[in-house]
Amino acid sequence: MPATTEANPGPAIDGARLLGRLRRLAEIGADERGGVTRLGFSPEDLRGRDYVAEEAARAGLSARVDAAGNLIVRGPRRDGRPVLMMGSHLDTVRHGGPLDGAYGVLAGLEVLQQLAPRETAMEPVLVAFANEEGARFPCPFYGSLAVTGRLDRGPDEIADERGVTLREALRACGGDPEALESARWRPGSIAAYLELHIEQGPHLETTGTTIGVVGGIVGRTVLDIEVRGQAGHAGTTPMKARADALAAAARVVLEVERLAGDDGRCAVATVGRLSVEPGVTNVIPGLVRMTAELRDGDRERLRAAEEELARRLAAVEGSGVRVTAEVSDRIAPVPTDPVLCSVIAAEAGELGYSHCPIFSGAGHDAQIVAALAPIGMIFVPSRNGVSHVPEEFTADAELVAGARVLLAAAWRCARTAAPAWGRIR
Repeated sequence: MPATTEANPGPAIDGARLLGRLRRLAEIGADERGGVTRLGFSPEDLRGRDYVAEEAARAGLSARVDAAGNLIVRGPRRDGRPVLMMGSHLDTVRHGGPLDGAYGVLAGLEVLQQLAPRETAMEPVLVAFANEEGARFPCPFYGSLAVTGRLDRGPDEIADERGVTLREALRACGGDPEALESARWRPGSIAAYLELHIEQGPHLETTGTTIGVVGGIVGRTVLDIEVRGQAGHAGTTPMKARADALAAAARVVLEVERLAGDDGRCAVATVGRLSVEPGVTNVIPGLVRMTAELRDGDRERLRAAEEELARRLAAVEGSGVRVTAEVSDRIAPVPTDPVLCSVIAAEAGELGYSHCPIFSGAGHDAQIVAALAPIGMIFVPSRNGVSHVPEEFTADAELVAGARVLLAAAWRCARTAAPAWGRIR
């Protein structure tokens, strides 16, 4: 393989092109609040996919949709080499920001555009995973779960609020609900996986650091909690005779908060959704449904926090109120690959960027792909540490910096098919 020389320069990021693509993609699904709403498998999501596919075609790359709705972009040479996969997602939450997920996909496209024409021992491949957020269809990480063969529900078992099934949505995006197994990548086919993302937290900005080298990704447990009391007239039912589901639910919310707050049983704990029935001003609430989400980087702490919450929910019961909880999602914490971490750190240093180890408090497709391949993640700062909101923002220079580190790490890895990335220069 020829060495990099002035006559044969190494690959380089076209920063202006990357930033222009990000801005154009942000226009797809732009909403009245100044954010982006591009829910998984929605018309806006499909237009976003089409845009990325069109940009790939202009770059001489090809894009296809697999059976699970993942958009896969490859170069012209496919000859059985092990794959260096890069990826993230294009779907957003409601009224989200322009960078979460989309940045990783478009930076990955820029890297693939640079590497595809070059001689490499691994084939660089980009994947825009379907339905990572799960904001419309309640099955987050759907695309990456399909890639790893870990789907536990069929497409007819998942539907949106209007009753549209995932089977229908898959067909609309070019997927094939009858052939989901074909979306699975065989063990050993992916040599390494790299994902670039905004931090979604305050650490990098607070410390003035440009690049975060992610050492692990948080695990989470989501519980669907139901509090049943007895509805009754708000004016005629004495206080001591009430079985107020909302009053009991308020105690549940505080117990969830204390679990991670004063008690420190897990890193964070959140009640993010709550509905009250009958939801009438002059009627005592008889039923409350809510979700509790627990997150931590340690599997045993997360398990213990879940058990402790169950004890606390049992203590809330009484006086005609019953509390039940069912786990709807459980994802274990995942460490990133130490060799890939060292590659990312080394390349950030070579490029002159400040960098530090960091832990991801948000979930990512990388933690699902970790079942098949070693993973590495790169973070860039988020202004004020916010994400999933219209105010989500990262400075242009930092966006380009992250893409340059992704390219440098990918280029270093792609030049060998052996796990010797730490030695390749």
